[in-house]
Amino acid sequence: MIVGTARPLTRRVLIVDDELAVATTAGGRAVRTLAAELRGRGIEVVEALSFEDGLANVVSDAALHCLFINWTLGKDDQRTHATATDLLRTVRERNAKIPIFLMADRRVAGTVTIEIATLADEFVWILEDTAAFIGGRASAAIERYIQGLLPPFAAALARYDRDREYSWAAPGHQGGVAFLRSPIGRAFFDYYGENLFRTDMGIERAALGSLLGHLGPIGASERYAARVFGAHRSYSVLNGTSGSNRAIMTACVGDGEIALCDRNCHKSIEQGLAISGGIPVFLRPTRNRYGIIGPIPPERLEPKAIAESIAQNPLAKGASAKRPVYAVVTNCTYDGMCYHAADAQERLANSVDRIHFDEAWYAYARFNPMYRDRHAMRGNPGDHPKDGPTVFATHSTHKLLAALSQTSYIHIRDGRGAIDHGRFNEAYCAQASTSPLYALIASNEVAAAMMDGPGGQTLTQDVIEEAVACRLAVARVYQEFLSKKDWFFAPWNATEVKDPKTGKRIPFHEAPAELLAREPACWVLHPGETWHGFDEIPDNWCMLDPIKFGIVCPGMKQDGEFATDGIPADIVTAYLGRHGIVPSRTTDHMVLFLFSVGITKGKWGTLLNTLLAFKTDYDRNAPLTDVVPGVAAAAPERYAGMGLKDLGDEMWAYMKEGRQGYWQAQAYAMLPTPVMTPRRAFQRLMAGEAEKVPLDKMANRVVGVGVIPYPPGIPIVMPGENVGPADGPWLTYLRAVQEWGERFPGFAKEVEGTEERDGVYHIYCVKH
Repeated sequence: MIVGTARPLTRRVLIVDDELAVATTAGGRAVRTLAAELRGRGIEVVEALSFEDGLANVVSDAALHCLFINWTLGKDDQRTHATATDLLRTVRERNAKIPIFLMADRRVAGTVTIEIATLADEFVWILEDTAAFIGGRASAAIERYIQGLLPPFAAALARYDRDREYSWAAPGHQGGVAFLRSPIGRAFFDYYGENLFRTDMGIERAALGSLLGHLGPIGASERYAARVFGAHRSYSVLNGTSGSNRAIMTACVGDGEIALCDRNCHKSIEQGLAISGGIPVFLRPTRNRYGIIGPIPPERLEPKAIAESIAQNPLAKGASAKRPVYAVVTNCTYDGMCYHAADAQERLANSVDRIHFDEAWYAYARFNPMYRDRHAMRGNPGDHPKDGPTVFATHSTHKLLAALSQTSYIHIRDGRGAIDHGRFNEAYCAQASTSPLYALIASNEVAAAMMDGPGGQTLTQDVIEEAVACRLAVARVYQEFLSKKDWFFAPWNATEVKDPKTGKRIPFHEAPAELLAREPACWVLHPGETWHGFDEIPDNWCMLDPIKFGIVCPGMKQDGEFATDGIPADIVTAYLGRHGIVPSRTTDHMVLFLFSVGITKGKWGTLLNTLLAFKTDYDRNAPLTDVVPGVAAAAPERYAGMGLKDLGDEMWAYMKEGRQGYWQAQAYAMLPTPVMTPRRAFQRLMAGEAEKVPLDKMANRVVGVGVIPYPPGIPIVMPGENVGPADGPWLTYLRAVQEWGERFPGFAKEVEGTEERDGVYHIYCVKH
């Protein structure tokens, strides 16, 4: 739809009228004549003979551009009018702008309520007005709708592409023409299609504005995004939220200034520290028995606790000032832990003027009441107090919204400590390319546009409802097996929920889907509940995001001890991969799946079927060569003659004996001693003043890189920190991870910051 030259946009109208099937009545002949008139105008007509069929079309087909609905459909009574009303409401929940023509005759005009008159755009007296007149009205309405459908930059890009310029500037492929001069180039061109290449242009196109100058249609696009996401200003970023985070930190933190950093941070925070020269004082989060990283306890965000953390940090003694200039908190976490952001912001604001919520996996939160008060850009930006902190949010619009990879937004609400646009833009430009891909800008904007108006809540609600349906399906299967004293996977969520209206507690698997999909209280972590494992968490401080769906493998007891038998999550993921299912992440005991706008019932239905198939194959100890041939092929001699359960039992026994989970918990339970700032460690590395050291010789060395095991994808040691003694938690855990990969080929865990040589990790350490 963005570029209409290669593939002209087909206008499509839905007519909902039971008389379409009746050629003998005046109404039937009239509506058939109208359909023919629309087709004669090049408009595709979709016919529905009932409100139910009409509803199915509305829900499944986003390419409709106009609706005709017969108000007198069916028996023309109170029931059918109520059904028609529901259809109109559903349409408007999904699309506030699509033109709706209500077909009726004057004798029933009195049955049309004020609500219906508001929901519809025009009334059509189909037996009195001519088909040509009605068709003309519809054509005009469709064109207005299409013209107003695209957000600012996408609309400008569509207009510009239609000009079909002769360019003498970059890029060299010249709208894809260069690819046509080579067989391999032609194959590449045909794969992606002409539109991508026609819209890949250099920055000389003033008509499209400037990404670095935030002018023209690009500037209008960013102002549009700011309105949608509730910010004072927004910046479109094309190198991911990594670039967004680095830009914010560069603008906020100076050399030798203190930055409060969530230890549950992305690598880009480490990079931001290396660029800025800030002194990190880390805010340490909690962990549970499954190895899931939970929230930072609220008391650690209080001024007294922050002051103590600064006083205890040896690097802070050389800080230019003791008051931190910036704080960053990961919200929501990869595993779905959502802070009460309003509370967290209020606590941090007592100590710092600039607060950054890294919401890379959480761009949808503003658009659904499920997440009220649990995200950065809450409510009306005009209500943000001028004496409150400046608040930043970073969103990866490509992660769980619909944008292309690499796209992100920076959103800002200015308060005290505000950084003016000119100064901030210098930090932004340092992370940006002077040759942006316009398709990325457009996709970022379109992802925002999809969230605008009622459509945003409808789309996000659909995602929540799909996630809830999947959780309930797994929970019910789990309960069925449990009643037979058999095993299955359990969804990681509360085992029972409370109906806020009745106060009654309901087992999760018996809870109404409507309650779970719309009541945030069902997902709040309450103190004393065993399911989440964060024992001392205050009530309402944290909520589990329902769309981040983890399944728990059998074997871990509630007290954190291993049961006699259990199933390692790694082997489940290997089996799923064999069936074309790729989870988002796998820990020792849990497999995580992320729901997004693109998830469908068929997709999660296949997941459930595959989990059931895994149980069957595991219980019968199916040969590895049959069910996970890739694993068997990774080490044929090692796995010769083994079955799925054989391998699972061996892995489980090794997990118990090796205590890998225990040492992981210990490694993340305390912070290593910082010896130099991340920036100084990075400078030493880049100057060649670092060396690769094998794990068995690393005791008490200072690392020059962040060491990040996946899972959980959180730094175990940051650049400039001392890795501790040989028998300390950090090196012991890394040895356990290294030994796991040696013992079970094909299941080695990724550890960023290491280089493996002959099965031994080597890590850059600063030279003595």
